[in-house]
Formats: sequence, C-alpha cells, structure tokens
Amino acid sequence: MTSLNLQLTLGPVLFFWPRDTLLDFYAAAADWPLDRIYLGEVVCSRRQQMRPQDWISLARDLASAGKRVTLSCQALLESESDLRRARQLAANGDIALEANDLGAIKLAREHGLPFVAGPHLNIYNADTLKLIRDWGAERWVPPVEMDRATLAELLARYAEIGAPIATELFAWGKLPLALSARCFTARHYNLSKDDCQFRCLEHPDGLNMRTQDQQDFLTLNGIQTLSAGCHSLLPHLRGLAAVGVNAVRVSPQSRATGDVVALFRQALDGADPDTLQAASGRLADAELVDGYWRGQAGNQALGVSHAHS
Repeated sequence: MTSLNLQLTLGPVLFFWPRDTLLDFYAAAADWPLDRIYLGEVVCSRRQQMRPQDWISLARDLASAGKRVTLSCQALLESESDLRRARQLAANGDIALEANDLGAIKLAREHGLPFVAGPHLNIYNADTLKLIRDWGAERWVPPVEMDRATLAELLARYAEIGAPIATELFAWGKLPLALSARCFTARHYNLSKDDCQFRCLEHPDGLNMRTQDQQDFLTLNGIQTLSAGCHSLLPHLRGLAAVGVNAVRVSPQSRATGDVVALFRQALDGADPDTLQAASGRLADAELVDGYWRGQAGNQALGVSHAHS
C-alpha cells in the first residue's frame, strides 16, 4: 500500500509525572520517528517539577537532536503566576508555542513567535479559524469531539476565505474533555486544591471514574476531565488526507508510547491500519473508542473496519 502524506506528532504529557520520568521519556522520544514534539505543562499550575526554563532547555536539547519542538502553554490561566510562566515560555526567543488560551496567543504575537492553536481554544467554524490564522497561527488542532463530516465542511469553507494553515488531529489517547477551577483528584481524596499533596503523581494515566454499575465513564486528572476510553484514529488514517488533515497526534501514556508511535509510523508508511489495529489494542490501558470521529457518542467502541473513512 502507498504511504500517507501525514506528519506524526507527540502531544504534551497531560499527566503529572516525576521530573526524572519525564526526562527519561523525552530522552527515548528523541529516537522515535516523529515530525514534531510538544513539551510543557498544559493542565495544572501546581505541577512544577519542571519549570519553564527546564522545558525550554529540554526543547533545545531535542532540537539539537534534530526534532522540531513546540512549547505548549497552560490551558487555563487563572492567576498572575500562571501568566508569568507563560511569559517565560514566550520569551524563549525562537521556539514556537502551542497556545491553549487566548492570552498565550497574545504573548506569541508580542514576541513574534509562530504558534499552534491548540485543541483547548475550541475553534468550531471557518471564520474563527481565519481570525486565528490572521493572528499568526501556523497550524491548528480541532476540538477533540469534532466529527469527520463537520471538519470536512469547516475546512472546505475555510479554503474559500483563509490563507493556508496546517490541520493536526488528536489521533491517540484519552481525550481531554474539560478543565475546571476545581481539582477533582484532590476532592476524591477529601483534600483541598491548595493542599492536594500532589496525589496526581500516584495516577500516571489519571484516576478512573466509574458509574454506579461499575462502567468506566471518565478519567480524572487533577482539574482536567478526560475520556475513560482511548481514542484511536489508526484505522481511519487513509481517509484523513482527503478531508484536509496534515498531521496526527499521539498523546503520551505512561507505558508503550514508543510502540504506539511505531505503529502509527508503520501505518503512515503504507502498512494496513486494520492489521495494526489489533496490536494497538494491546498497547492501550483502556478500551479503544472512535465515536466522536464517526459522529457518535465519544465512548463508542472502535468499529470493525474504517479503512476508507
């Protein structure tokens, strides 16, 4: 089968991992077949084992190893200290930012940096995308719940009104659904947000939440809510370029992320995605789902065959 003209990227780590774990993870990622790596704390301001300068230094190390790197900014900027950390990232000099808040876009523009419009900006129509592109975005990541038909319609409309912009799709991992000022993990342990005791460190892939009849429902990750299932667009890859997608993103998990990246690379290089799908199921720590992409409920399990969807 022919190779697919899609880039493969590694999204920012959404969970709270110890500093040494993060450094080991990215040392390994330097050798993975990736076109871009995103670095930075996106979720919680209390997760400070890696400071802004640490992320910048790590970004420069990975760039020296030949990787294209983007610094991801926090998605919910609530305080002056949050803004200060975002300013430090924006003042790095030359490394692009992933903006997950309008404040980060302002900082990128002030520093003359290219930026990626992250999924937390919630861009749902072509006019908004044009505005973001006019502000300097080089690529964007659609909201994770956007289905194939809606994205195709949006991109077709945008092509009539806007300058070219790359589209990157969240293609693997627990879906980041919402953020709150309240910390759900702390509440689970009957702790206050300001005295959370960093319990997120005990849950490197988040804390599973079940319904009263013990069905997996959501994943708690501090102030963030994610899906319980592992979203996978692996069997849909052949149809993405036709929609107008330019890149697919793998979201890191605590084990086997490198193996997931390798599977996606094989699929992009021409291997049959349906054949690879069985192997991918063994690499996920949850049921594989793709409902949102098919216009269904997001927790709908992966269908049998979507090779041309």
